[in-house]
Amino acid sequence: MADKKKLADKALKKTPQHIGIVKNDPYLEDYEDAIRGRHEHALWKISQLTQGGKKSLADFANGYNYYGLHKTSKGWVFREWAPNATSLCLVGDFNGWTENSRFQAKRIEGTGDWELKLSEKAIKHGDLYKMHVTWNGGAGERIPAWATRVVQDEQTKIFSAQVWNPEPYAWRKKKFTAKRDPLLIYECHVGMGQDAERVGTYTEFKEQVLPRVVKDGYNCIQVMAIQEHPYYGSFGYHVSSFFAPSSRFGTPEELKGLIDAAHEAGVAVIMDIVHSHAVKNEVEGLGNLAGDPNQYFYPGDRHEHLAWDSLCFDYGKDEVIHFLLSNCKYWLEEFHFDGFRFDGVTSMLYYSHGLGEAFCNYGDYFNGHEDDNAICYLTLANKLIHEVNPRAFTIAEEVSGMPGLAAKFEDGGYGFDYRMAMNIPDFWIKTIKELKDEDWKPSSIFWEVKNRRSDEKTISYCESHDQALVGDKTIIFRLIDADMYWHFKKGDENGVVHRGIALHKMIRLATLGAINGGYLNFMGNEFGHPEWIDFPREGNGWSHKYARRQWNLVDNMDLDYHYLGDFDRDMLAVVKSEKKFNSTPVTEIWHDDGDQVLAFMRGDLLFVFNFSPSRSFTDYGFLVPIGSYEVVLNTDNKAYGGNGFADDTLTHLTNYDPLYVEQRKEWLKLYLPARSAVVLRKI
Repeated sequence: MADKKKLADKALKKTPQHIGIVKNDPYLEDYEDAIRGRHEHALWKISQLTQGGKKSLADFANGYNYYGLHKTSKGWVFREWAPNATSLCLVGDFNGWTENSRFQAKRIEGTGDWELKLSEKAIKHGDLYKMHVTWNGGAGERIPAWATRVVQDEQTKIFSAQVWNPEPYAWRKKKFTAKRDPLLIYECHVGMGQDAERVGTYTEFKEQVLPRVVKDGYNCIQVMAIQEHPYYGSFGYHVSSFFAPSSRFGTPEELKGLIDAAHEAGVAVIMDIVHSHAVKNEVEGLGNLAGDPNQYFYPGDRHEHLAWDSLCFDYGKDEVIHFLLSNCKYWLEEFHFDGFRFDGVTSMLYYSHGLGEAFCNYGDYFNGHEDDNAICYLTLANKLIHEVNPRAFTIAEEVSGMPGLAAKFEDGGYGFDYRMAMNIPDFWIKTIKELKDEDWKPSSIFWEVKNRRSDEKTISYCESHDQALVGDKTIIFRLIDADMYWHFKKGDENGVVHRGIALHKMIRLATLGAINGGYLNFMGNEFGHPEWIDFPREGNGWSHKYARRQWNLVDNMDLDYHYLGDFDRDMLAVVKSEKKFNSTPVTEIWHDDGDQVLAFMRGDLLFVFNFSPSRSFTDYGFLVPIGSYEVVLNTDNKAYGGNGFADDTLTHLTNYDPLYVEQRKEWLKLYLPARSAVVLRKI
């Protein structure tokens, strides 16, 4: 017997255990070698960068403390990585913008780094400066890659780095832990956050918009366009200075004040971080810092992202990984951001940037079209972020459906905490555009809002800033269009407006009700902000008319916007009232595509939808857990612009049926007005 046991133990040892994400999804077994290969690549790179574990990734990612301009006990020190340069000199207000030997940096022997040490009085806080870099065959003025303060001259529009050494910001809230059950994200843009036709500031956002976010019940703001970008109309996605918070909106200390105030109010702050590409600009950006266009970016055919008119980072270079990982740590440590939404992850994962690929089966994720260097970088970024701040969280904006993206690193995943459920907004837009109301199928809706991998949390949303840009339409505008201009006053609504208001609420409730991680709304969409977003540009006379948020609309009690805003606030409150909402299973109670009725439960909350545009139902019955149910939210309530057909004060009791005693279920019968939804709580 002992010999048999030894043989069995030996056989078990020979049989490799499946890696976590394959255990969770047996359909990935055919690709386990590739999954393990990616995992081992990340482990190898971590070992290399940490010298076999002698230091941590967090120690490796301290580049921002070394490079750039820093005040020391003896004066100032400036360092820059510019391996192709033949000379590097600082020019600025302190030397009349002309080169002289006093400001000439020296190459650190055996490296591509340049260093300049200055006396305390050589430069001062507020001075503007640039690097004058020469290389074999050329020269140019450049903004240092690690600059933490970059400003634009109002008249000339020229960008310069700025010496920045104010009194250190005194944090009022030194430690903060985000509430994430569920995570309710308010996606926002500081510059367009004001009603006025101009660029808003960090302080204005803190004083005027943040209180709205808190009152509405969101517990996280996702801030766009923080990293400095030369062209305002890029929405912050063509970044030039990765370590500089955009000076359009104010000073770094004012940004810290906004984050501090949010934390004091219990609101997490994450930033939209752009590591998927960089602006092509050479004078302002990294495009040709020292005569080598490939210093930070891939060479050859992979150098440019043609669809985005930008440059693609070379994630295979240790110096580039150092730059980007240090960037992640910088924003966490220096500004107390609670995490990041990584933009353009699909573009990073594939040589094709995901363009022209269908992604129909698992083989499409493991066919050799993937950039292993980028995959490794993203994995390392997540490891680093959670090492620096275990309370921080990350979100991937990724459209292809790459398996394992939001799975744990130990399980063979990339380590994101969440992935964007990008299928949901696409589904809603397609439904609104292509289907008659009579053809909306609850079975399809329910499948779509809960379609996700079991081992990955998602951020669900109906629409983001993408749907609000010029050339596209928000959900409210697809539903109502021009009638918003003429029939959005109380008492003057037409049928189109009534339909739009009703469906706007139902779409949001169905999406939020089925989440398994978080929910996102773009600033103003909660109340049906009209019109598209169009940033100032030559084509519109540099107008800010459509690059702002008209809060006056939702504040005006004579208009219908406040109905949607009030509903959104109460909807979030209902979901937050259910303890451990994310942990409660999404349990289907009933669907009937003919009736267009859907019902599902989350804990003690029962969500019921009647998508029929014309049929109301009396005593519509479902089998539910035995008990009493009270209405906690009704889209048809007059307070939200509905008809108020149902009596929401009634307590609904289940009706006995001997056939279902063993299942502890009884019939709940409800009045379901057409095109309405109701949430009940079991009491």
